[in-house]
Amino acid sequence: MKIAIVCDVLGKENNGTTIAAMNLIRSLKAKGHKVRVICPDGQIPLTLCPDGEKKDLPDYYIVRTYNLGPLNNYVRKNGVVLAKADKSIIYQAINDVDLVHLMTPFSLGKATAKMAKKLNKPLTAGFHCQAENFTNHIFMMNNRLANYITYKHFYKKVYRYSDSIHYPSKFIKDEFEKIVGKTTAYVISNGVNKEFKKKEVNRPEAWKDKYLILFTGRYSKEKSHSVLIDAVSKSKYRDKIQLIFAGAGPLKEKLEKHSKKLTLKPIFNFFSRQELIDLINCSDLYVHPAEIEIEAISCLEAISCGLVPIISDSSRSATRNFAICAENLFKCNDTDDLSEKIDYWLSHPEEKQICSKAYLNYKQKFDHDLCMDEMEKMFLRTLEMKR
Repeated sequence: MKIAIVCDVLGKENNGTTIAAMNLIRSLKAKGHKVRVICPDGQIPLTLCPDGEKKDLPDYYIVRTYNLGPLNNYVRKNGVVLAKADKSIIYQAINDVDLVHLMTPFSLGKATAKMAKKLNKPLTAGFHCQAENFTNHIFMMNNRLANYITYKHFYKKVYRYSDSIHYPSKFIKDEFEKIVGKTTAYVISNGVNKEFKKKEVNRPEAWKDKYLILFTGRYSKEKSHSVLIDAVSKSKYRDKIQLIFAGAGPLKEKLEKHSKKLTLKPIFNFFSRQELIDLINCSDLYVHPAEIEIEAISCLEAISCGLVPIISDSSRSATRNFAICAENLFKCNDTDDLSEKIDYWLSHPEEKQICSKAYLNYKQKFDHDLCMDEMEKMFLRTLEMKR
């Protein structure tokens, strides 16, 4: 097949959408498919284009970005840019392809969806953005009406044109279909790269006598980093807990200030894939306090290495479904309950070892290659259905 992948967001692999897009692109190419990528200027991963020159990169169709003036810095802190929908470039990219796949329902995705419909191209679309991921930026994350209107807008502008929709979890499929009705749905995990596996790692000397607690996630409100900070401040092990927040985002300075109450200063840093794998394998616990989450590949990466998680039971997060026992869950935004769960696992190393082994078996359903095989099947079925 000749497939066009449309990415409003495609930059550093430090967010779930970019990771999912790059994994899909690499997998399709490895299977022998011809892949074209439409994305905004400044969003080509450096691994593909180390010198920063993007215009001549084969099979990449580059559109310009919006200049938002004083808001540019805020958007940049979130690790994204906003793509301008250049119809001439979109046409060049999709005119002779067999199928078009959209990653997100934003400006570039909307324009491509309309053009694909006009050209009668088979169209699939991924669901990688919860309403709250958008309404959070206009300070209406908990406003039900705002989230309802956002989903309706997504459907009207993109998903009603789609022949098939890829949902990374059943949770987000059910959430969306409650509002827009039945869709042609494929529930497929984004999958975890095989590199994320349990291995022996020498812990740095500075951490030898510490408990390492890891959370990987963008520094933004819906990820609820402050809940973990407050919980650790209440732990009986607080003087020995080293928090590590792997990621990037606009709230870094605010979170650093909030964490001054802790005995040990948390580490805020973006880590490469290999650095992250080593970090997971020398950590004691993984805590995922996020209130809003479609799937949370970062949590799956941790448990694929056998790291025991403690996950928020938020009704707006699919990640809660990764818990295999009661101690893997805590009440959403309840710092006392989270603190108790942290203390439980640190006080019961034998039970933690048993739970770790259980997660090593649990991870098989999220195998990256199997998930990418399912994505290929979705494309082939959609193409056949359209014919």
